[in-house]
Amino acid sequence: IHLATENEQYLSKLSDRAGCFKETQVVEFIFLLSEKWHLDQSARYQAVELLERFMIKQVEHICKSSRENVKSREQGEGSSWSSLKDQIYDTFVLRLVSCIQLASKLSLHYNIVNSDTALKFLQSLKYSYTKQELLESELAVLKTLHFQINMSTPLAYMELLLEVLGHNGCLLPAKPLHQMCMQLLDFSYLTRDTIYDTLLKIAIENSTPSKLQVAKFLTVKEDFMLLAVGIISTSVFILNPGHWKQVVEHLNCITGITSQSILEFSYAVLKHIIGSTTP
Repeated sequence: IHLATENEQYLSKLSDRAGCFKETQVVEFIFLLSEKWHLDQSARYQAVELLERFMIKQVEHICKSSRENVKSREQGEGSSWSSLKDQIYDTFVLRLVSCIQLASKLSLHYNIVNSDTALKFLQSLKYSYTKQELLESELAVLKTLHFQINMSTPLAYMELLLEVLGHNGCLLPAKPLHQMCMQLLDFSYLTRDTIYDTLLKIAIENSTPSKLQVAKFLTVKEDFMLLAVGIISTSVFILNPGHWKQVVEHLNCITGITSQSILEFSYAVLKHIIGSTTP
């Protein structure tokens, strides 16, 4: 109930720019770096969500500053739009590393990414940041997000739903199911746009959605509960197709998400796993 409420509150305050910083290359960068530093699996998702929310705040701040600069340009005050954009480009990798560092501290894992490790990596990319600048970057992320960085990720939703399914009597092999869910969750993050593009076309029964339909679909793309339910449903379909209908019914009862929505999400994921264009 707590997670469902948190999810609804997040969706009700969703920024128009939500999802802009979850591009495949960014997600892949975070996943590979988390793997290089042997981080807990939850840390990679936490880092993606931290970077996304931080960057959106940064963009909103820059847009606001840009509007103010237009008003003050006659007095020769403020910086130009291009220089404000440069600030984002120039510090993007630094902010990404800071988000991974913060996520490593949140995961309650023994393997925290310290400043020396982060600096060594940045130096390997020919960046010349100091330890002080690295600490200031972490603080910038914390301040921008008002220190509210311990947000739930789709992994938390998925694992809790698996627990509830087990409690409700869905006797599925826990370990292989969890492993499959983890693989599919990674896959859904890395192929996010293509999966949701397919899902949108299924929902509207049209291969050319309008701008308004795309904008309205944003809440679906950011719905962590739907993502978790879809990942579990798809995993069960792959591992235990005989139990799939029962699991979908259980997930519908637990979350209120319709069986049709769960089926459509599973189809969208499977379509891109198989790489088939046929129904």
